[in-house]
Amino acid sequence: MMSKIQIISDKNKRSQNIKKSLVKRIKDSNRVKSNITIVIGGDGFMLQTLKKNKNTNKSFYGINSGNYGFLMNKFSTKNLMNNLSKAKKIIISPLEMIVKNNKNQIRKFLAINEVSILRQSRQAASLSIKQGSKQIIKKLISDGVLVSTPAGSTAYNLSVHGPILSLNSKKLSISPISPFRPRRWKGKIISDRSQITINNLNPIKRPISAVADNIEVRNAKNIKIKTNQKIKFNLLYDKSRSLQQKIKIEQLRREIK
Repeated sequence: MMSKIQIISDKNKRSQNIKKSLVKRIKDSNRVKSNITIVIGGDGFMLQTLKKNKNTNKSFYGINSGNYGFLMNKFSTKNLMNNLSKAKKIIISPLEMIVKNNKNQIRKFLAINEVSILRQSRQAASLSIKQGSKQIIKKLISDGVLVSTPAGSTAYNLSVHGPILSLNSKKLSISPISPFRPRRWKGKIISDRSQITINNLNPIKRPISAVADNIEVRNAKNIKIKTNQKIKFNLLYDKSRSLQQKIKIEQLRREIK
């Protein structure tokens, strides 16, 4: 069973130190579930690891060695083995971003948190947004727009005043970034079964980039975004602080403010 447990860590010193302390503890314990990958780092490292392992059926338990670590668990030398054995599983599916650039080249990437459409120059972006065949907004002049999953709704989406989505909502959030016209448009919440199409209305004068989490495609002309229901990521969280609970805490913080 122990051979099925893998530890992956970021290269920074704190991550490496945590990894060293874990190796011995796991070898000396018989309470750890099999087929687990322990990921030591920050949110960015977890996102990177999940995408590299999208075709596996492993469960991923994150240990935070970065700053915020929303997708991670707090490191505890005292309670680690107990937390691992009792961890709760959350299953999430990523967004799939398909981008056509100004040379008509097609690029495809996954996004677990969000797809960001961002202006690429000092000129504001000029975008049209569709949900399937239905026009959501004919012309949006803004710094860009975000399409966020529930798991990512407390990340960049929250910073641009987008809504926080519960994990079981089966929704996606479309949130404008600094909208200029129409100034009062607050975005839209849609079904996670929808396909979103975003077109650059003026690619020569107003170039844009499309970013899947942290992977950028520049000079985007047309972007299609949908949830890839075939890909499932199994994330493990401490029983006392699940991902759903973290999202609820962020919702309460927003309401208090």
